Amino acid sequence: MNHAIAVPEFDPELIARYDTAGPRYTSYPTAPQFRADFGEAQLRDAIRASNEEPIPRPLSLYVHVPFCLSPCFYCGCNRVITRDMGKADRYLERLYREIELLAPLFDRDRPVRQLHFGGGTPNFLDIARMGELMESLARHFSFGRRGEREFGIEIDPRFADGDYVRGLGALGFDRVSVGIQDFDPAVQAAVNRIQGVAETRAVIEGARAAGFASVSVDLIYGLPRQTLAGFERTLEEVLALAPDRVAVYGYAHLPQLFKAQRQIEAGELPDPATRLALFGRALEKLCGAGYVYVGMDHFARADDELARAQRAGTLQRNFQGYSTHGDCDIVGLGVSAIGRIGDSYSQNARDLAGYYAALDAGRLPVARGLLLDEDDLIRRALIGELMCHGELDTTEFGARHRLVFAEYFAAELARLRPLADDGLVALDGAAIRVTPRGRLLLRSIAMCFDAYLGDGSAPARYSRTI
Repeated sequence: MNHAIAVPEFDPELIARYDTAGPRYTSYPTAPQFRADFGEAQLRDAIRASNEEPIPRPLSLYVHVPFCLSPCFYCGCNRVITRDMGKADRYLERLYREIELLAPLFDRDRPVRQLHFGGGTPNFLDIARMGELMESLARHFSFGRRGEREFGIEIDPRFADGDYVRGLGALGFDRVSVGIQDFDPAVQAAVNRIQGVAETRAVIEGARAAGFASVSVDLIYGLPRQTLAGFERTLEEVLALAPDRVAVYGYAHLPQLFKAQRQIEAGELPDPATRLALFGRALEKLCGAGYVYVGMDHFARADDELARAQRAGTLQRNFQGYSTHGDCDIVGLGVSAIGRIGDSYSQNARDLAGYYAALDAGRLPVARGLLLDEDDLIRRALIGELMCHGELDTTEFGARHRLVFAEYFAAELARLRPLADDGLVALDGAAIRVTPRGRLLLRSIAMCFDAYLGDGSAPARYSRTI
């Protein structure tokens, strides 16, 4: 089956009207709905149930390394700023303990198809420590064979070089995500991240030389002191690096939630029109260079796995964004890590003190989570199809979930009607199809089906939809 995905239509006036706060839908329900009464016992029950399924799902491991050598002022990630490697050793001691407690709960015949290291800055760990960690994971979980798995890691190129990346390749990593954000020196000074093109190129070339299957880069628009001319120069530098994937994220300025962002002068942020134009320029340059707009903030080469999966109708979405391994159960390891096992979500303690205390007491460090009910599962499937494929056969969906679509989602279809009037979606009674005008507003469309938003609005804790 080939899903022809149209190039999105960039209409600044239309997008500005829908540019509100909203979830990214890497999960549904989203993390604010997680509850403190979901703990270790509930996670153990979920794992037991997943093992007993007729065909247990393969596993995807997410490992959180929270440490950074210096603060980037825009960052909203869970991280610890330090140059003390002793802190990393104390953290790894607890991480090994978590692996030893958690891994035996999964049947050994469930292969690990995906592994992702995020942070923080995963390359805070030197190759020796990274090797010890990979050895522990391989000893306690069943790694899939090379060619049947993907092992990825996020890299800050200011603290890595070609030799480091080649060392990662020797450990089994075959995908790397390189943080760039913006090459403009004025922007870098404003966000406390000074990073040259040459050191970035060295990491990417090292990954290519080591045989990495995929190189992606991250950019951010909406940062202080950004201009259209400066961002265009960054885009040209990025295209010269020829990554397989490019993520272009919108900066979410939430200083009330993230202390580091209080270092950013709000008056230096681009105004709404300029912010939108920055994304428009990225869309124009990347699509013009042959990249496919996958959705949200993701672009990929036409021959990349993500683009191929979207055309085949097999693209999925999880906590790492768009994925070709959305069918896996996700095992979250490390402080603040989120997992998805069967019909449940779980999150570890979000601070080191709580994470350490649980493991020192011999307990899994689960702090909160959620067991999805039938309605949650129905809406998760619906939102996933719209976010990944841009269309939904309502008749087939209703039959699959044993419901009459027009009746079950009567209120949601009423909320969707104004979006249809604006040309974001096409409704014909048998299908919902996202139009080229609506492709940049997938989050706004999905919000119509989010039962936890009530009237379709979202609180200020979410980022802007564009």
